[in-house]
Amino acid sequence: MSLEILAYEPTSLGVLCLRRRELLSRPGTVVTEVTLNHEFLMSSYLTESESALGAIGVALAQETAGQRKLDVLVGGLGLGYTAAAALQSEQVGSVEVVEFLPQVIGWMKEGLVPLAAQLNSEPRLRISNGDIYARLAEPAMQSFDLIAIDVDHSPDDVLGGQSEGFYSVAGLETAKKHLTPGGVLGVWSYAASTPLLDNLQTVFADVRVEQVTVMNDLIHEEQTDWLFFGR
Repeated sequence: MSLEILAYEPTSLGVLCLRRRELLSRPGTVVTEVTLNHEFLMSSYLTESESALGAIGVALAQETAGQRKLDVLVGGLGLGYTAAAALQSEQVGSVEVVEFLPQVIGWMKEGLVPLAAQLNSEPRLRISNGDIYARLAEPAMQSFDLIAIDVDHSPDDVLGGQSEGFYSVAGLETAKKHLTPGGVLGVWSYAASTPLLDNLQTVFADVRVEQVTVMNDLIHEEQTDWLFFGR
């Protein structure tokens, strides 16, 4: 296998491509990748930070939730690693994923991505098509113990206009209304964001930042992603 195009579809954000390829530097290692407008978006090769967003977020929520079951809301399905990490905890009773692009949901349902079989058979998981930012700007109809957002590249490098205002103090205050007392809001970013940190510290009593650094041996460089949590 060299390169297999699994899906190539126009979307409201541009041309979306799902591809599978064998790494030339790692014979036998097959990765699934997503590009948007011919620019790299995500890969199944290095998923530590996406998984950490779900795992650390659940661990923080557990600290104040006692023994009751946790309800989790994930913004952005991607390849499913954040949702899968949250579901690793038996204390998690439900995970709802809101994904903006219906094409991405279709890939999961059709079994085109690595975690499809695992997630499609998970009774605690529900995936819906929608705008997570619009959802969090509306009055809260349900409270969540963890809201994990992995949509934009960073608060300063967004995919579209949907997140406008979300990272501001006012936007975070509105999102906070969707949390249970002691609930956690987590945001993934490929870069440090001082404005987001400042705004989180204005809105939340307990704020922490986690750096997830891995060696990307495909380019022989370390790469760091940033996870922002407010509780």
